Amino acid sequence: MASMDNNRDEEEPFVAAAASVDNSETLRNHTKDVHILSSAFLLIFLAYGAAQNLETTLNTKDDMGTISLGILYVSFTFFSLIASSVVRFMGSKNAVLLGTSGYWLFIAANLKPIWYTMVPASLYLGFAASIIWVGQGTYLTSTARSQARDYHLHEGTVIGNFNGEFWGMFASHQFVGNLISLAILRNGTALEGSTSGTTLLFTVFLCSMTLVITPLLDVRMLLIIPLIAYSGLQQAFVWAEFTKEIVTPALGVSGVGGSMAVYGAFDAICSLTAGRLTSGIFSITWIVSAGLFLQAVVFLWILLKYSLTSGVLGIVYPLLMAAMLGIGDGVINTQLSALLGILFKHDTEGAFAQLKVWQSASIAVVFFINPYISLQVMVAIMLAALFVAAGGFLVLSLRIEKAFSSPS
Repeated sequence: MASMDNNRDEEEPFVAAAASVDNSETLRNHTKDVHILSSAFLLIFLAYGAAQNLETTLNTKDDMGTISLGILYVSFTFFSLIASSVVRFMGSKNAVLLGTSGYWLFIAANLKPIWYTMVPASLYLGFAASIIWVGQGTYLTSTARSQARDYHLHEGTVIGNFNGEFWGMFASHQFVGNLISLAILRNGTALEGSTSGTTLLFTVFLCSMTLVITPLLDVRMLLIIPLIAYSGLQQAFVWAEFTKEIVTPALGVSGVGGSMAVYGAFDAICSLTAGRLTSGIFSITWIVSAGLFLQAVVFLWILLKYSLTSGVLGIVYPLLMAAMLGIGDGVINTQLSALLGILFKHDTEGAFAQLKVWQSASIAVVFFINPYISLQVMVAIMLAALFVAAGGFLVLSLRIEKAFSSPS
């Protein structure tokens, strides 16, 4: 079943378009997608190829450029061992999109090339490169086979033609990218200690990649991603901050178990209840809004009013917060899964892969920054993320409502 779903994913247009009952539109999409895929890789690699050529020349301090590239290709080698499994799980289009983010971040890291930016960016790019190339090969071959089947053409000929166009476009990235590099750095400012030339160069390259990413994004997923990321942030906040900064000072270490039991109980009850109340986008909107509101109340309470209290209230307050946070978590996770299932019927595996990617990444962020920031700063970050997530989700709901209300 997973294989069949992925085949459908790989035969769909690379850039989402309105559904059409005209079969000729579907046939034309096979060739158009090769043009889009080839152009996308040209824009990605004209930036990355030129940046890679300059890496050992510009970032010479402590051989940072050389070591960064070494780390990148070791990471690439390691992740290539598991890339096919990742692409099967995500779908080839999602793999190409996620892979693009690694190249974007690597170029961005070069705007401030220090060890703390270059090493993580190189490690991540190794992973991104492994899945983007497996995704590219899988998608291109699947599309060629679909074209041959639909038009009754020789499969080997179509595969050869599609690969010829792709690799012809790809090979020109060295020519185009290095001409851009030559034009911007022609006065040699980068070698004279000035950063203005390289800053402009990498900014141009970032813009080039952004032109690739924008049309590939499904607007619906783009609007859901902030909510997905927030769902991970709020979970990590409970595990890393709430237990340490709120529960332990009030209830002691032994109280962590009790407060988290309350959190888990309300989480479970509300997950079951929210699931039974879900009937479509309208109900999901109201349920998610209620969950976000409860968690916003907790964060504002901590930020503006909460202080350690003795007596009964000192025990009740952390448990009440735990219950409210648990309600929010149960609501958000249940409704996110329902929402993805409703909106992405033809790419369910890819949608849920995105869910885990963004959730895991946001959880990791909280654990990494936790030792370096105060509770107040963390709560402010949570509130900001919550409002961004709520805004994106409401825009999505309005778009869907408008689509349903528009005359067919």
